Amino acid sequence: MEKCDLAIIGGGLLGTCISYWLSSLYDIKITVIEKEQEVAMHTSSRNTGVLHSPFYLNPEKKGKLARAAFLSHEMWKTFAQKKNLPWKMVGTLEVALDNTQNKILEKYLEWGPKNGMSKDDVELLDGNEVTKREPNVKCYSALFCRTDVAVDYGIFTRKLKEESQKNGTRFLVNAKVESVENITEEPVLRFQDKKEICSKFVINCAGGYSLDIAKKFGLALDYSSLHFRGEYWIANKEYSDLVKTNIYSVPNYSDFPFLDPHWILRVDGKSEVGPNAVPVPSPETYSGYIGDVETFISKLTEVVTSSGTRKLLLNPDFMNLVAKEWLSSVSKSIMIERVKKFIPKVKPEFFSERGTAGIRTPVITPDGKFLPDVMELEGPNSYHIVNYNSPGATGAPAYSAGISKTLREKGLLNYKTHSKNPIWDF
Repeated sequence: MEKCDLAIIGGGLLGTCISYWLSSLYDIKITVIEKEQEVAMHTSSRNTGVLHSPFYLNPEKKGKLARAAFLSHEMWKTFAQKKNLPWKMVGTLEVALDNTQNKILEKYLEWGPKNGMSKDDVELLDGNEVTKREPNVKCYSALFCRTDVAVDYGIFTRKLKEESQKNGTRFLVNAKVESVENITEEPVLRFQDKKEICSKFVINCAGGYSLDIAKKFGLALDYSSLHFRGEYWIANKEYSDLVKTNIYSVPNYSDFPFLDPHWILRVDGKSEVGPNAVPVPSPETYSGYIGDVETFISKLTEVVTSSGTRKLLLNPDFMNLVAKEWLSSVSKSIMIERVKKFIPKVKPEFFSERGTAGIRTPVITPDGKFLPDVMELEGPNSYHIVNYNSPGATGAPAYSAGISKTLREKGLLNYKTHSKNPIWDF
């Protein structure tokens, strides 16, 4: 049986970042286990491509993600410069449509500095000032963040994989973990093709599957998860410069981890509208609403039997959101109408092609609420990172460095340290 010191389940951006840090710090045999044929095939490539500044994150509820996003900004900039990767300063206008929403923007002005940002990075504008900056945007007010950047996280992940491989990390692809045995000693991971690997320690950062993996280790058994597909429409080329800044709007449902569709500038020059948040049965249902029947039935059973999701389904605000999001999926006009509230000139006929859909998998607590921040769980010979959602891609370098520090302080990785001239000084 193949053996290693450390197995990292998940070859997305977070897993690849963790492999890079640990391979830079220790003399250790690391294997990253990825079920696809290449890293970053799912959420790490299927997202808005925005390097977010954490002005909109409540430091009391999302402090881990907010701090990581702030610290990672310069780290990604350094990486992009060293590797000559796409990096496009675009900025973001978060618009308020009335005075009630404006009060939320005033909160954001306080949250930004609490999350580490400079007060000069964000500015509250009235409607007239917004129109002077972006003539096709109409709103009551807007918070302008000048530090948001358009990037390609898929490219970032693949380049970081190369750096990790230089340090000796092995990437085992086409390897889906089906079961886990011997967890109290040296865990044995068995794959879909019946092959196995034995590891002294396991780090689980499997994205949309991370909760499922944690449960295989006997953890978080009373938590559940739901999957929401974010869909996009690409603006026809002649309309791609209708607005030259990212335009977000204040969320209508602040208790839920979703944003209304917005205007996004991609690093390749395209402009898109999206995403919505359509419930789907799996982390890979990128089209349709049911997917394969077996997966659909399995997820339906989980939803029905989990007390947390049952309670959530009794929340009228949540069910109203689900209905609205589903309508925006079946009707392009309905999605564009939501953006028309702050970009009045936009029309459905400006969009002829769908963008690349992505899926977010928020975790539901036993009392039926969305878990607001990342959940880290220490298990038998394992460490699990669950509910790592947006702006997770932005914060991956700093967050993974923090994970490395945590594992060291807990004495979970007792190996000889060294330095291999890391890209980042952290």
